[in-house]
Amino acid sequence: MSKNLSPNIAVIKLSAMGDIVHAATVLQFIQKHLPQAKITWFADAKFSEILFLCPQISRVVSLPLKNGEYKKSLELIASAKQEVKFDYVIDLQGLIKSAAVAKLLGKNSYGFDKFSAKEPLAALFYGHKFSCDYAQNIILRNLGLTAFALGFNFSEDEILAKQPCFSASQSKFDSSKKKILIAPFASEPSKIYDKFSDVVALLGDPQNEIFVCYNGEKEEKKALNLIKNSNAKTLNLSLKELVSFISSCDLVIGNDSGVTHIAWAQNRPSITLFGNRPSHRNAYITDKNLVIDMGKQIDARSIDKNDFCIREIFPETIANFAKRLLNG
Repeated sequence: MSKNLSPNIAVIKLSAMGDIVHAATVLQFIQKHLPQAKITWFADAKFSEILFLCPQISRVVSLPLKNGEYKKSLELIASAKQEVKFDYVIDLQGLIKSAAVAKLLGKNSYGFDKFSAKEPLAALFYGHKFSCDYAQNIILRNLGLTAFALGFNFSEDEILAKQPCFSASQSKFDSSKKKILIAPFASEPSKIYDKFSDVVALLGDPQNEIFVCYNGEKEEKKALNLIKNSNAKTLNLSLKELVSFISSCDLVIGNDSGVTHIAWAQNRPSITLFGNRPSHRNAYITDKNLVIDMGKQIDARSIDKNDFCIREIFPETIANFAKRLLNG
């Protein structure tokens, strides 16, 4: 039986933004091996906006699950299934709710097995199960499952040679100086580094232009306090504008968050800070994408959210890494 060269593929990664950014890497690999494939991505409406910047996606289905609108979500899933018969359904999330979405979309579903999924019971919903170490790097996990489902191979050299994951336009913040973006916020307090003001001071050379991004009034106050007594500027952009801005940066420094991961996705230099999360799993290190962590052996299945060891990272260490990347 010959392989369908123009399949309809459903990809499921519901949340959160950083996880979706990581997962978007699979799209160009799908396009490389199945250039005529039509890809529909199912994501939570709270996090789906960035997927509209992925040129390989034919359709984004935004499910209002975080808002508790389950009936509306079911209607959207049923409508998508009615419009398209999915040849492959790939759940990159490994949660019971994402596996349920996969089950509803079609029989030819692929997901992580019970030892590999975040929630082991999710594996009961899949037609085909993929086995890998739960502690394996997230980029390799996502690509491994996708390659298993669609029958292709990939190498780490191909990951290093990837194209930017998101479409970006010319940034309106052109500068002759080295453009540095600080992303000081994250979804949880234990992921937030508390000495970025010192990092800003240490990188305050005349040849550098430093920006600190924020979202919302609460973050704005903290961002303004962070840049006090410096020449740094605060930045409040739409997600589309932020992707374009990051794509023009010489360096992005931030916590384990969506904003910092966008830099990796766009092939821009970055430094990602880790404390109570496993850096080897949550970031893909390259010559220009570095991590700084506390050297702990962390079980990805058992995160201590009361562990604030990220605060023990020396600002000087971050500044030295930054100067190394900025100076080539």
